[in-house]
Amino acid sequence: MSREQKIAETFVELADTLIADFDIIDFLQQLTARCRDILAVTDAAVLLAYPGPHLYSPAPCDPSPVLTKVLDLALREGPALDAYRTSTAIAPGNLARAPATWPGFTAEARDAGYTYASAVPLRLRQQTLGSLLLLRATDSPLPLDDLALAQAFADAATIGLIHSGTLQHTDTVNGQLHTAVHSRITIEQAKGALAAQRNISLVSAFDTMRRHARRHRLLLTTVAEHIAATGDLPRPPAAPQQPSRGTPAE
Repeated sequence: MSREQKIAETFVELADTLIADFDIIDFLQQLTARCRDILAVTDAAVLLAYPGPHLYSPAPCDPSPVLTKVLDLALREGPALDAYRTSTAIAPGNLARAPATWPGFTAEARDAGYTYASAVPLRLRQQTLGSLLLLRATDSPLPLDDLALAQAFADAATIGLIHSGTLQHTDTVNGQLHTAVHSRITIEQAKGALAAQRNISLVSAFDTMRRHARRHRLLLTTVAEHIAATGDLPRPPAAPQQPSRGTPAE
């Protein structure tokens, strides 16, 4: 598939939120996966917020332990927080010459091997839901065309979230984001339990959970809660019974 085809497919995915079983967690995970696949970035992560000046948590995704430490600091300082507070894109910056206001984030990101960092807000007019952090581990910055495409993805994702059937009002938006933030803890616990139970990596465990949820039209949080409680994947929902031939349907 060409890059242009992937871009077109991504915009379709980000617009496809008007469905009964819309899963905000899987939706945000797909956004970061698409950014890593299409844009010239090493890692990408969505950081969510409630009304106010602060970011509160990375959206549930599948970061490495090293990236998790970077994201925890990104909640307090760095390009993701600046993009959220200003509702503007933060251009790719060399972490060797990062602003003095990012000391902890810069040190942790450089220790993790990242060389450039930028971010774009998840915004629609006056409403900003968080930001999309873009990290690069190369000797050159993210091309500005890719930064503009990342902003377009973030804008499309925000529109899709706000106009989805479950996110029609501001209070509901905040409630769904609150659920997504706290679901991260359950998903992390479930990843560890499934990885231990099947003797697989955390990455494989997350992929298994996500495929199971999609295949059986379950929320990722529902799958994670079942694993956390039982140690294994939930059984697929039973298919509705069809009336036997010759028996009138009720």
